[in-house]
Amino acid sequence: MFNFACFNTFRNYISFNMEDKRILYVSSEVVPYLAENEVSLMSYDVPKMINDQGGQIRIFMPRYGNINERRHQLHEVIRLSGMNLVVNDMDMPLIIKVASIPKERIQVYFIDNDEYFKRKATFSDEDGVLYPDNDERAIFFAKGVVETVKKLNWVPDIIHVHGWLAGMLPVYMKHYYKNEALFADTKIVTSVYGQSFDGTLDNDMLKKVLFDNVPESDVKMLEVPDYNNVMKASIAHSDGVIIASENLSDELVKFVEASGKPFLPYVGKDKFAEAYTNFYRNQVL
Repeated sequence: MFNFACFNTFRNYISFNMEDKRILYVSSEVVPYLAENEVSLMSYDVPKMINDQGGQIRIFMPRYGNINERRHQLHEVIRLSGMNLVVNDMDMPLIIKVASIPKERIQVYFIDNDEYFKRKATFSDEDGVLYPDNDERAIFFAKGVVETVKKLNWVPDIIHVHGWLAGMLPVYMKHYYKNEALFADTKIVTSVYGQSFDGTLDNDMLKKVLFDNVPESDVKMLEVPDYNNVMKASIAHSDGVIIASENLSDELVKFVEASGKPFLPYVGKDKFAEAYTNFYRNQVL
């Protein structure tokens, strides 16, 4: 059972809107570009809700090879592309593409790299085996998002992370980019979903994160980079946490409760708009 003590005044909050607030949504999956699931649907519904309230939003996601660029009208943004990002001592070219969600006037930025994202699937091959470089893809995605936002000179009030492949962004924001003045007042929220993969990512994931001068004591859990530990690293480096799945493991529930972070217990889709807005305004900002 969740401990609702830290939300004992939650019921008394009046509804706020998010007009003129800037929220950056960073997700591993977003509809309509990928199939519907718990992560991809909320990664669309939450930004749309804030957009409808007058907030300023941007969405970032990877440009997987199974996204139909012609149908969704993706095009490369030359002025944002062209830099190299270092992942595990390798230079990897960053390509930025952009599209708009029809009828919503919501712009989506796609982080692309031929080595990491050209393959015609998201996280695993046709036999369901996780790609061996998923850990490097997560690091590249995190760095690519931050570097692109820096080029845009767009300062988010909140960065809201969805999906495990985006889980390294809070870690890198709190360490690798800790001295970036642009993000001095930016808060990070992580939505935690039910288990999205079995097994572990590459066993050397911790070494690759430590290569970027992240303190080992802060990411020790990545010695065993399974789903729960990747999410624990994300939670530990966030300013607020949202339980986004009704079926979250007891292990992650207990970790969230013990983290000391403001957290929002699971809220059904029919009530999430007011709950998320109030959480942003009263627990994070």
